[in-house]
Amino acid sequence: MAKPESTEAVSTIELAQRDGINQRKRQLYERSTLWLGRICLKLGLTPNFLTGLSLVCALVSGVCFWRGEMLWGVVWIALTGVTDMLDGSTARASGKGTVFGGILDHVSDRFGEFFILAGITLSGAIAPAWGLYALFGMLIASYVRAAAESIGKLENCAVGIMGRTEKVIVIMIGATIEHFIPTGGFPRTGWLEIALVIVGTTSIITAIQRMVFAWKALNGRENH
Repeated sequence: MAKPESTEAVSTIELAQRDGINQRKRQLYERSTLWLGRICLKLGLTPNFLTGLSLVCALVSGVCFWRGEMLWGVVWIALTGVTDMLDGSTARASGKGTVFGGILDHVSDRFGEFFILAGITLSGAIAPAWGLYALFGMLIASYVRAAAESIGKLENCAVGIMGRTEKVIVIMIGATIEHFIPTGGFPRTGWLEIALVIVGTTSIITAIQRMVFAWKALNGRENH
């Protein structure tokens, strides 16, 4: 019986170490962006306003992609990321972040992902199936994390081979190359389509990794 206990102890240590690394990365990110939040407060900008602005930028990005304006779509994705980062730093700088504000931010992110991927799918630059594939992957990865943290009461389940920011960067790179090397060149499927395949696949892998992480962390904990 000693071997299972030893394996369980090792797993617990590994989970604690991994969670500690994620927490340190998060803390470093929060400290390094706090000054931007202070500037936003001086300008009279609120976290919820910036969340709404981020959603508008995502909508505009989706429209640009739908119209086939790849570079403008990329620009507006970048603005979406900037405003999304600012709403969190502003909330921390004010010291008045609310639970509802956090929920609003997460829901807004999901809407933003839908607008961007819907615009890309409707543009005709990719096969619609790959657009749906990427959208499903991103949503299910986010849902698994949300479920683990809300239902499982895990402090942080932001694990996996690729986070949301990295996936968005892959889409931006694919769209930029697609502008200069349109579909029909090399590769024949198009660079943006390849980017969405990568995003969808890594998202599904991330969802599985988060499920495994939650299973190990909860370790048979009963639901109360």
